[in-house]
Amino acid sequence: MATFWIILTGSLAAAACALVGSFLVLRKQAMLSDAISHAVLPGIAIAFLLTASRNTVPMLLGAGAFGLLTVYLTEKLSQGRIMSDAAMGIVFTTLFAIGVIIVNLFAGQVDIDQDCILYGEIAYVPWDRWFYAGIDLGPRPVWILSFVLLLNLAFVISCYKELKIYAFDKNLAISMGIPVGIIHYALMGTVSFSTIAAFESVGAILVVALLIVPPATAYILTEKLHVMLLLAVFFGVSSAISGYYFAWWTNSSIAGAIAVMTGIFFALAFAYTKWIKSKTQKELKEAQIGQSVILETTSN
Repeated sequence: MATFWIILTGSLAAAACALVGSFLVLRKQAMLSDAISHAVLPGIAIAFLLTASRNTVPMLLGAGAFGLLTVYLTEKLSQGRIMSDAAMGIVFTTLFAIGVIIVNLFAGQVDIDQDCILYGEIAYVPWDRWFYAGIDLGPRPVWILSFVLLLNLAFVISCYKELKIYAFDKNLAISMGIPVGIIHYALMGTVSFSTIAAFESVGAILVVALLIVPPATAYILTEKLHVMLLLAVFFGVSSAISGYYFAWWTNSSIAGAIAVMTGIFFALAFAYTKWIKSKTQKELKEAQIGQSVILETTSN
């Protein structure tokens, strides 16, 4: 039963991240997920200090607020002479450092393990139970990630048209009267929520891998957005399942093994696209040679 809960948790995290990560990849803002995943640390710490609890709602709100703050400050800095990648680095390292300082200053009050946040320990998920009125409802991370997945799915379905136009051509979206600012910050909000929801179970590093690699794998295989979303979810869930058994086989970190599997799927997809491209070029060249032979024969 423990295996089932671990795989389910990894699959839920992968699916939730793949849905919103696809739009980050399309917008060429993939590394913004890395910035957000680190910059939300002070939001988590402050939420705990204010509420004196590890309740999910204040944690999500705190993380979401600092995720949006990261995006806002990055955009403001990049409007000047600072390049966007440099602005991103300045903002997320500063905010992450502030979070580390808060955790260290209030170590006796803030029950947050930096290693847990960065690396996670999905193997402990089956024992992190949620009890309501004395009834065991199952692992708490499963409920949290299920909620975030439904939230991301509802956001993508309800705003699919707007997200599609915004992802491929921001100027066209503006000219069509689409509220680009609202769509942009709503997307970043879902990225922040997805990140914090998976913190304790899979860790920030794996969250970044799940947000970027499965969507990037899907991106090189198709040019249709709805197919890309389905493929991204498929590769993410497949990485979670195969990563668990890979970790069991090698007796290694489950989160690390899942991240490795995302890279392996990407490598296979990349090799496949290169093979298809070379095969197509070879067939085209052979067709051109054949056509030249026919023309030469006809002329003679």
